[in-house]
Amino acid sequence: MAATLREVKLGTLRVALERRPDGVMIVRSTEPLGRWEDRITAYLDRWAGERPDQVYLAERDSAGGWRTLTYAQTRAAVRRIASALLARAVSLERPVAILSGNSIDHALVGLGAMMAGVPYAAVSVAYSLISSDFGKLKAIMAQLTPGLIFTTNAAPYARAIAAACPPDAEVVATTGTLADRAVTPLTALMSGEDDQALAAAQAKIGPDTIAKVLFTSGSTGNPKGVINTQRMLCANQAMMRQSLAFVADEPPVLLDWLPWSHTFGGNHNFNMVLATGGSFYIDEGKPTPDGIAATVRNMRDVSPTLYFNVPKGFEALVPHFAREPEVLKNFVRHLKLNFYAGASLAPHVASELSRLIEEATGERILMTTSLGSTETAPSALACTVEMSKPGIVGVPLPGVELKLVPANGKLEARLRGHNITPGYWRDPEQTAKAFDEEGFYKLGDALKFAVEGDPNGGFMFD
Repeated sequence: MAATLREVKLGTLRVALERRPDGVMIVRSTEPLGRWEDRITAYLDRWAGERPDQVYLAERDSAGGWRTLTYAQTRAAVRRIASALLARAVSLERPVAILSGNSIDHALVGLGAMMAGVPYAAVSVAYSLISSDFGKLKAIMAQLTPGLIFTTNAAPYARAIAAACPPDAEVVATTGTLADRAVTPLTALMSGEDDQALAAAQAKIGPDTIAKVLFTSGSTGNPKGVINTQRMLCANQAMMRQSLAFVADEPPVLLDWLPWSHTFGGNHNFNMVLATGGSFYIDEGKPTPDGIAATVRNMRDVSPTLYFNVPKGFEALVPHFAREPEVLKNFVRHLKLNFYAGASLAPHVASELSRLIEEATGERILMTTSLGSTETAPSALACTVEMSKPGIVGVPLPGVELKLVPANGKLEARLRGHNITPGYWRDPEQTAKAFDEEGFYKLGDALKFAVEGDPNGGFMFD
């Protein structure tokens, strides 16, 4: 007999199909979109009041233990950083740039910028630490014109900062110095709180306020800066709560490595924990031969309630789970859902992972995915339990419209909704190209019906 599926509460996500005479189809959710906040840091205020002592952020410290911050501690630190930013030369014209991997201090600076109403951009670590000519970093900095640059450790970024960062931008770091310019310690941004200035700044923040700029991968040219508004971030979390419905009843526990310079880790995962009052354990590991050991070590300590990864990440974990069943047992102890995105999951990886989980637990754990992009905040289509089958990327979330345009024998996908970017940072030409005459964002993918003519069967890549 097939193993029983471990219970998980997902949304129903019913949709309706409109067919136009020209062959264009519009697919819309039949469910209204629920309420959302006007600013993402409002969730921090809420949970600091309702769950002040709950662990919000955690990371490994230098001794190998876990450094943790509660919601109350995080809010206090974020308010101090926001107050310091308001007294500095940062603004819409001179935003904050973060040259750092995922860390608690990275989170505090990003949240502080958003609380102050100042845009920030987390820039891919690869552009600073792997690039030899810093070409993409130079292009990003020229476009961004930051007034403040933050990194957790200044020393590894010394060459990148010297080569690409504006000389008049203040450099702030948790630790480390630079030979050729001053470095402000992060502790200097946490010395005091200006309640009056913060209240005035937050009164100006609304749904159209720019929260952050996320730069695309730039695989075919220089990265484009995708504007992320407060509306996008908050509306998308409301959409996701209607899709991953169980997180509203059970605050999620995440163990996550996905970089915050990309929308999957930085918006989908980080914001989901914040919006639902969960706990975020930062995984310093990576799905590489050298990096996966750190992830496995963390899985001995942390039992997540849902797990996000790219297909290569699941592939890297399978042999470790096979060799170390005790790690797998702790990993799946409270797990309700595995979730992949960014590429297709190889059938043999999915099959082997499912087999190992069934042997360890006697149950199956749902594996699902969704569809989106940096420009869609990112979640736009998602699956129900019934749709969670290989190849299916789901149906439009509440508040999202999917437009299918016949093109060369296929159906080109376009999207419209509160989660869609208004455009690219300081690039009106690329912005104009990205949208059609009805304001739909051109996703760049072709989709087809999983069940011919039935939108409620879900859609697949074509």
